[in-house]
Amino acid sequence: MEMLRATYGSDSEVDGADDSAAAPPIVGSRSSSVSSRSKADSGNGRSNLEQPEPLPPPPLDLLQSPGVLDFSSTAQGSRIRSFPHVEGNYALHVYIPVAIPTTMKMPVALFVKRVASLVPGLYAVDIDYPLAELCRDDLKLEQMLLGREFHVSLGRTVPIKVHQIDSIVAMLRQKFPYQRRYSVEFNKWNVFVNDEQTRSFLALEVLGGGLSEITKQIHIVDVIYRLHGLPEFYKNPRPHISLLWGLGDTSDRLKQGLEEIDRCNKNASLSCGGHIFSCKTSGIECKIGKKTYSICKFLD
Repeated sequence: MEMLRATYGSDSEVDGADDSAAAPPIVGSRSSSVSSRSKADSGNGRSNLEQPEPLPPPPLDLLQSPGVLDFSSTAQGSRIRSFPHVEGNYALHVYIPVAIPTTMKMPVALFVKRVASLVPGLYAVDIDYPLAELCRDDLKLEQMLLGREFHVSLGRTVPIKVHQIDSIVAMLRQKFPYQRRYSVEFNKWNVFVNDEQTRSFLALEVLGGGLSEITKQIHIVDVIYRLHGLPEFYKNPRPHISLLWGLGDTSDRLKQGLEEIDRCNKNASLSCGGHIFSCKTSGIECKIGKKTYSICKFLD
């Protein structure tokens, strides 16, 4: 045993060399616990060769149930930031939450299934689940895609510093003390592409009721962004809620699909134009990182 130790050295000697070359040991870390345990073993006249370390935990892949796909880690389903991740930065998003009325979920679901048959490779926004999979189960399509909360953006999603959070939230609440509830009409299916042209979106656009109110609120948010050195919203805002996305600039394929549906459909509720549905606004929210702030509740 002494010859083996002389030839290879003890575990504590190897750990000590790595720690001094890489970084100081961290209290509570595995390396520091191994080092202290090695010294204790040496004092008792025992070698680490007689006290093997426990095996590391299994990879997370093995803990996942068989048959479950993690679409967030696939190339097609992964989401790409429009700005690089920087330690200490938080993504800011100011928006109006929107829910699709229960009576309109079925017509919208039928329209979405028609789109899926014409344009492959689409995903549900936010949950990043393949649309083709959702369309195989009507209940799953209604719950996962249409039963969640959608957002009408009042400002760009931008990174901010931690010291800006309190100031931005306080100023938003100050600028929106009282707001009257109003109806928003979603009149048209349309296609949008992000600035980096890495994503194309199928969305329901606001062209009628609520457009002027939302535009005024966007201008107020612009003032707050400007005071904090943040980029303002688009000069000609087009309020909408996004339901589906595709990888890259697939706007031509999506527009062709909409035109095809428009030609074939005689049901007005499924057409690409006209009044699709309306809903009452409830308030304005602001999400910073993983935390959501209530900015104001609209009054009747």
